[in-house]
Amino acid sequence: MNPQAKLVFAISLLSGTTITISSNHWIMAWTGLEINTLAILPLISKTHHPRAIEAATKYFLVQAAASALILFSSMTNAWQTGQWDITQLTYPTSCLILTAAIAMKLGLAPFHFWFPEVLQGTSLITGLLLSTAMKFPPMTLFFMTSQSLNPTLLTIMALLSAALGGWMGLNQTQTRKILAFSSISHLGWMAIVIVYCPKLALLNFYLYALMTTAVFLTLNSINTLNLSTLMTTWTKTPALSATLMLTLLSLAGLPPLTGFLPKWLIIEELTKQGVAPAATIIALLSLLSLFFYLRLAYCATITLPPHTTNHMKQWHTNKPTSILVAVLAAAS
Repeated sequence: MNPQAKLVFAISLLSGTTITISSNHWIMAWTGLEINTLAILPLISKTHHPRAIEAATKYFLVQAAASALILFSSMTNAWQTGQWDITQLTYPTSCLILTAAIAMKLGLAPFHFWFPEVLQGTSLITGLLLSTAMKFPPMTLFFMTSQSLNPTLLTIMALLSAALGGWMGLNQTQTRKILAFSSISHLGWMAIVIVYCPKLALLNFYLYALMTTAVFLTLNSINTLNLSTLMTTWTKTPALSATLMLTLLSLAGLPPLTGFLPKWLIIEELTKQGVAPAATIIALLSLLSLFFYLRLAYCATITLPPHTTNHMKQWHTNKPTSILVAVLAAAS
C-alpha cells in the first residue's frame, strides 16, 4: 500500500478516535466511530486476498449495524428526554439498545462471532489495531454512560464472554484466533466492573492494550501465525521468546506479573459491591484462558531438534493433537 495512503488512514483513525472520546453529543460520537470504521477497512483488505476481503466485508456489516443501533438508541433517548448529551442517557430502552450496540462494536459475547474471523483474515499489525485502538472509542462510550447501564445484563454478557473466550480458544492453533478469543475473555472482565467502578475497567483496558501490543509486535517480528511455527522460534530468538512467554503469562493474570493487578482489583471491587458469586464464576472461567496462554508460552519456549521442523510442517492441521504429536516426537 502507498505510504501516503497509509498516512491518510492513520490520521483518520486518530481523528475518529479523538472526535469520539472528546465529544458530549451523540451525533459527534457517532461520526467519530464512522470515520474509524471507514479508515480501518482499507487496512484490513490491503492484501487483496479473498480472506482479507471477506474479513473487511464482515467487519463493515457488523460495524454498520452497531452504528445504526447507536444512532437509533440516541435518537430514541432524545425523543423521550429532549437530551442529546451522552451522559444523560436515562430512557431504559435506549440503555438496552446502546449496550447491545457497543457489545457488537467491541465483540462482547453473544455478539462476538465476527471478531475471530476478521482477525484471522488480516495481518498481525492490522489485528493489533482491531484489538486495541478500535476498541478504545466504544470503551469510552461505555465509560461515559456507565451510570445508566443495566448491571444484570452486563454481568450476564461478561460471564458469557469469559466462558466463550476461554472455551473456544482451547482448540485453536492460529495465533491470531487465540488472541481474538483472549480479547473476548478480557472484555468480559472489563464489562463486569464497568457499572461499579468505570475507572477500574479503563485501567484494565490500558494494561490489556499494553500487553496485547507487546504480543502482536513480537509475533510480527518473528513472523509467526500458528503454533507449529512458534515452536521453532526459541533457537532463533531466545530473548524475544522469553519476553513473549512472560507477556503471555501476564495476560493470563499470574502473579507477580502486571496482568494480575487488574483482575485482583476487579474481584475485590465485585466482592465489595455484593456480587461475590459473579466474581467467583469469572475467576474460575479465567482458568480456561490460562490453559491456552500456558500452551502458547510452552510453544514459545520449547527447543525442538532440527529434524522435527519438516514433520511440523507436514502435521500442521487445525487440531491441537498435531502439536501434541510433534512434542512427543521431539521428546522421543
